[in-house]
Amino acid sequence: MNVSPGKQFEQAGQTSESSSSNMPDFERMADNFAKAVEHGGKALAAMVKPVEEGKVKTGFADDVADAVKTFGHVAEYWLSDPVRTIEAQTSLSSSFLDLWTNTLRRMAGEETKPLIPVDPRDKRFVSEDWQAHPAFDFLRQAYSITSSWCDQMVEGAKLDKRTHDKAAFYVRQVAAALAPSNFLLTNPEVLHATWKADGENLARGMKMLAEDIEAGEGTLRIRQTSGENFKLGVNLATTPGKVVFRNELIELLQYAPTTEQVFKRPLLIVPPWINKFYILDLNPDKSFIRWAVSQGLTVFCISWVNPDARHADKDFFSYMTDGVFAALDRIKKITGERQVTAIGYCVGGTLTAASLAYMAAKGDDRIASATLFTTQVDFTYSGDLKVFADEDRIKNIEHEMELSGYLEGKSMANAFNMLRPNDMIWSYVVNNYLKGIEPMAFDLLTWNSDSTRMPRANHSYYLRNCYLENRFAQGEMVLGDVKLDLGKITIPIYNLATKEDHIAPAKSVFLGAQLFGGEMRYVMGGSGHIAGVVNPPGPKPKYQYWTGPRPEGAFEDWVAKADSHPGSWWPDWVAWVSAQAPEKVKARKPGGRCKTFGDAPGDYVRVKA
Repeated sequence: MNVSPGKQFEQAGQTSESSSSNMPDFERMADNFAKAVEHGGKALAAMVKPVEEGKVKTGFADDVADAVKTFGHVAEYWLSDPVRTIEAQTSLSSSFLDLWTNTLRRMAGEETKPLIPVDPRDKRFVSEDWQAHPAFDFLRQAYSITSSWCDQMVEGAKLDKRTHDKAAFYVRQVAAALAPSNFLLTNPEVLHATWKADGENLARGMKMLAEDIEAGEGTLRIRQTSGENFKLGVNLATTPGKVVFRNELIELLQYAPTTEQVFKRPLLIVPPWINKFYILDLNPDKSFIRWAVSQGLTVFCISWVNPDARHADKDFFSYMTDGVFAALDRIKKITGERQVTAIGYCVGGTLTAASLAYMAAKGDDRIASATLFTTQVDFTYSGDLKVFADEDRIKNIEHEMELSGYLEGKSMANAFNMLRPNDMIWSYVVNNYLKGIEPMAFDLLTWNSDSTRMPRANHSYYLRNCYLENRFAQGEMVLGDVKLDLGKITIPIYNLATKEDHIAPAKSVFLGAQLFGGEMRYVMGGSGHIAGVVNPPGPKPKYQYWTGPRPEGAFEDWVAKADSHPGSWWPDWVAWVSAQAPEKVKARKPGGRCKTFGDAPGDYVRVKA
C-alpha cells in the first residue's frame, strides 16, 4: 500500500549555496567532499555491521538469483534460433546507429530534433539540463532505447505467463535502477546543484544515507518524509473515540457521534494489517471515518496489533475469531445490536470475505451487509505482487519467519515500493542522497512509512492459499472445519475497485466479484489503491467513479458500458448503506456501559516495527 512523492521536493532544496559568482568556492567544495567521503564511510560501516554480527538475511541474494534465472529464460528464447538472435541484435544496433548519427549532426551545429522526445510524464528527465547539452541528451535517449528494447525482448519471447510477468517486473526494476538520472556524473541536474552549492548537497546526502542505513540495520530504509511533524492523536488519527475492547490481536475503537440520531445498525471496519488503520483517518479533511460518523453511522474500527514473536502462531483463523468475531461480540454488548454492516479493506477485505463464507456455512448472520475496498478473492490477475509469491520465494520467506516468528515490516514496505520504483525508490535516492534535500513532511507518506510486521502463521497461510494456489476462488480454502464457498454468501455487497490499482487490480476485483451469491454492486473509483479510496467529497472533486450492472463476462465490456459519475463515490456508498437499514436511534456514547481502555487511536497503533 503505497503513494508518490508528488512535488514535495520542489521548495525544499533552497540551502546555503555559494555566492552570486558562477565559480564555486573550491576550498569549501573540497571540505564538503571530505565530509561526504567521511559519511560514506559511516554508511559502509553500517552496512558491514550486520555481517560482522552474523545477522545477514539472504533475501537480496535470493532476489538476484531469481532475476538471473528468469532473464536466462528470456535469453534462451532469443538465442535458440539464429534468425531471432540477428533480429534482436539488429533492432538494437540500428536504433543506436540512428541516435549516434543524430547526435553527431547536433554537435556539428545542425538544428535537429531528438529521436526520442522527452516524455513530460517522466519527471526524471524534464529539466532543461538534460536537453541543453548533447552528451546528456544522448545518455537520456540511449537509456530509453535500451530499456524499450529490453521490454520488447520480454514481450516478444514465448514464455509461460508466470515467467513473462516475472521477467517484465525484473526488467522494470533493473531499468529503473540503471537510469542515468540516478548517478552523480551522469545527472546534469545533480552536477549543476553540486557546483552551485560547493558540494554541500553531497555532504548532506551522504549523512542522510548513513543515517538511513543505520536505521535499517544494515539495509537502506529510504526516508520518504520528515515525519517528526506528525503525531498520532494530535494531527494524525484525530477523530474522537475510545478503545472499547482489547485482546492479544486487536483493539476495537468506537468513535463519538456528531449527530443527535444514528443509524440503528452499527458499522464495523476491518482494515488491513499490512498497514495501519489510520489511512482511513489521516486528518479531518481526508478522514473516511470522521465523514462516516458525520453521516450518522456508529463506527467501530479494528486496530490490529503490530505482531512480534509472541504472535507467531496467530493464523488466518485466529484473525477471524479473535479479530472479526471478537469485535462483533463486543459491538453487540455495547449497542445491543446483533447485526452490523462491515467494511473490509485490501487484505482486511479478503479476511472479511472469508469470514462471511465461514459464517454462511455456520448459519451466522451477524454481518447483514458488507463493503469491500480494493479487495481480491480471486488472485488470477493479482498484479506484480504475485512475483513475490512463487514456491521458492514463499519457502525463503517462511524460513525467515521461522527464525523470528514474523516477517519484518520493511520486507513488505520494500515489496510495495518496488511496484513503482521510479516514484517510490529512485526519486528519493536522487533527491535525498545526491541533491541532499530532506523530504518534506507529508501525512500520507508518514503513514506509508509506519510499517507493520506479519505473524508467521497468518502470512504463510495467506501467501499460499491466496497468491500461490488461489484456493479461495476455487472453493478449496479451509478455515477451521469449513471449506469456504463464496457462492454461499448471499448478503448485499458493495464492491469498490480502483482504476489504477497496482495491488488489487480492478480486473482482479471484478473477476472475484462474480463469485458471490447475492446482490453485488461493483463500483470502480478513479486513481489507485489509496487515493481511489481516500477520495472525499468536496467542491473540487479529484476523481470520478463508474457504476454499472452486476459484474458478469469480461471486465473490458463492463467498463465500456459503465456510467461515469463526477466526484467521490462516498455519497453513493452511504446511500447504499443507509438503504440496507434506514432505521435510526438516539446517538450512542462510545463504550456504552462497558469498560473503555483509553482514547482513540489506542496503544496498538503506536507500536513501531
